Amino acid sequence: MAQWKLYSETETGRSKEEIDVKKLILMVVAAVSLSGVAAPVSAELKTPAAYVALGDSLAAGQTPDNAIDTGYSDLIAQELVRHQRVVFYTKDLAFPGFTTADVLERVRSAEAQEVLKQANIITISAGANDLLQLVQSNPDQGSLAFDQIQADFAMNKARQNMEKTLAELTDRAPNADVYVMGYYFAYPHARDSQKAGVGQQLDRLNAILKRTAEQADAVFIPVDAAFGDGATDKVPNAADVHPNILGYQAMANAFLASYAPRWKVEQYELPKPAPQSFEQIMAQQEAASATAPQSTTTDPDASVRKPSEDVKMDYLAIKGPILYI
Repeated sequence: MAQWKLYSETETGRSKEEIDVKKLILMVVAAVSLSGVAAPVSAELKTPAAYVALGDSLAAGQTPDNAIDTGYSDLIAQELVRHQRVVFYTKDLAFPGFTTADVLERVRSAEAQEVLKQANIITISAGANDLLQLVQSNPDQGSLAFDQIQADFAMNKARQNMEKTLAELTDRAPNADVYVMGYYFAYPHARDSQKAGVGQQLDRLNAILKRTAEQADAVFIPVDAAFGDGATDKVPNAADVHPNILGYQAMANAFLASYAPRWKVEQYELPKPAPQSFEQIMAQQEAASATAPQSTTTDPDASVRKPSEDVKMDYLAIKGPILYI
């Protein structure tokens, strides 16, 4: 299987003029800082890019019809490819239904280590399942209900798990800039009188994710403003909380606004639908496992499937869905 490695560019030498220019830049920055005038800050582009998407069904690209298709991470990868060199992209470590505890376990898993070590861009979607599994939604009546005590406990646990996850990534992905994705209001079809309570809980979750990200020197990506509480055009199924391609486009563009503000996923760039059911994905996994060469070594770790062994330049927006771990 192909091994994708992260190639770094090295300087072969710098002229005196180049060094002087850098010194001048440092002097200007220092002068601006002393004058009290804020200097504009922009994210450093990671070139070549090695992008890993972690998290739940949003990172995996689940559709409102319970299938897997192009998600926000695929659109991000597509835009990276349009503008810069990319050595790999994978969302193999994301899986529908993952809570913050599941994401933490996946980050700590043996099969994640090699690909995380090579990553220099990581996005994480985690936290919504900790909360939304407690919400009782009746799409026919447009009603929402939850227990506040359970919600408080779930969000405190989510905070603890995210703190641990980001700490783990500091060690396991030392070259990566980490972006924590926020969440949108997932019940736009509910009656207006029912939206406030759950909306407040999602605001609290976003505040927790933002604070946790900042404490870990990660970047929080807010997406709620692009949805509001009535985005039925982006979350079209009243019985499902997942966005369609327009919702994923909004999430991808929220990331790009931080990473490279001049980049944007335009409407004409959106791929045609190519959904795969979970049954299809599982069947493909089983077929791939059956045809994979069997190791004859006695090393107990040799049977562990490492994502870096299977990572391909497989951008869903271009080639169709990839397989999941």
